Amino acid sequence: MLHASHGRLGGQVARVRREAADGEGLAFSGLLDRREVEQVFAAHGVSWRGGVFTPLVTLYAFLGQVLDADGSCRAAVAQVLAWLIGRGEPACSARTGGYCQARARLPEAAPHALVQRVGRRLHEAHGGGGLLGGRRIKIVDGSTVSMPDTPANQRTYPQARTQKPGLGFPIARIVALFCLHSAAVLDAAISPYKGKQTGENALFRRLFGQLRSGDVVAGDCGFGSFWNFAMLRARGVDAIFPLHQCRPEDFRRGKRLGKDDRLIEWRKPGKRPDWMDRQTYDSLPATLTLRQVRVRVETPGFRVKTLVLVTTLLDPRKYPKEELAEVYRARWHAELDLRAIKCVMHMDVLRGKSPAMVRKECWMRLLAYNLIRGVMARAAATLAPPRPPRELSFTGALQTLHAFASVALSRGGDPMAYAALLHAIASHRVGDRPNRVEPRAVKRRPKPHALLTEPRHKARTRLRRAA
Repeated sequence: MLHASHGRLGGQVARVRREAADGEGLAFSGLLDRREVEQVFAAHGVSWRGGVFTPLVTLYAFLGQVLDADGSCRAAVAQVLAWLIGRGEPACSARTGGYCQARARLPEAAPHALVQRVGRRLHEAHGGGGLLGGRRIKIVDGSTVSMPDTPANQRTYPQARTQKPGLGFPIARIVALFCLHSAAVLDAAISPYKGKQTGENALFRRLFGQLRSGDVVAGDCGFGSFWNFAMLRARGVDAIFPLHQCRPEDFRRGKRLGKDDRLIEWRKPGKRPDWMDRQTYDSLPATLTLRQVRVRVETPGFRVKTLVLVTTLLDPRKYPKEELAEVYRARWHAELDLRAIKCVMHMDVLRGKSPAMVRKECWMRLLAYNLIRGVMARAAATLAPPRPPRELSFTGALQTLHAFASVALSRGGDPMAYAALLHAIASHRVGDRPNRVEPRAVKRRPKPHALLTEPRHKARTRLRRAA
């Protein structure tokens, strides 16, 4: 640090803390405000002193790092350095040691709590829609992410069994719960790719605390088990899942509600699963009355021609099967949201070399994603008439935020600049392409590099000997 005196350092740190806490990162003003961050930090005992990288500055620098295309610690420190110079403050060191130490001290529970808070606020403000009588709908889906091949990462997040030691990369599984209408992440669960209680259903059960009575949750067929239906129903939560391929499709039994629409009965399996305690097992009903509907897909080019959905929404007048099909089709948004997080925000390959840093990076990327969705919701509200946030382009919003970074640095919280930002984001609409059909293939060929089929250190040794 280049400071003339200790008093000058104290004044700078105070100003930096105050300005960072006020959310002077233009796009996030009001979405990650001072009181909310300080409440979370206080709840998790986050407090340290010294230097520029206070907890608040570290949090904002980390956000800048995961949003930056480069994603390096050096780029994050450079952003803080430019931020200080832009405010007439003495420059901090360009070295990354102080920032990396501060980032390591930041507990992963803090950004996790902020993800939940920001997601819940967006869901409460924009979670309603026209489907199912305006009920709040949440969608769930899972995916995987990889990370650097370090011994610590391999121990916690082992690579797939199909890969030889030294050739694969550690893999973590992540299951996320989204708000259908605002696209916000309400919560997520992270686990190793393999091992006991690491499947998508096990992670989904860890997210049940984010479901409220009256909610409707939709997911793919992997979630459509008796246990999930029963435990969700006990919470007052309705569910829509496709019939699992291992269950027979029988429309001859049960009470007929209409064409391809019946009430059926599922019996509780006699064997208690290992992950469930006896008390929970005994509390679940012996049978479940569910509704089974068959939906025919008439759209040309779609792979699926018929689809059988199972739901706890039993009233055919209040919840027509066509609307159930529309909700399930909207579940595809979870796939698009995960694609935005993994591909647009580069979370598919993480940079953390330790398991703790990998998880922090995941939570910070999810927090940044929610903050961007919050800005998009504000931009959608400025349109006349207001439009659903999902009609705006996430990639366009991220590009606009990057372009406005220099404006935020030079003009701070300028209302005119912020209005221009919202107007620019609102102008980037998602193309209206109903029933689009595209081949799942790419035209451009990759560069013809040979594949590494042995551990890198063995390949180096072989090359040295060959020379």
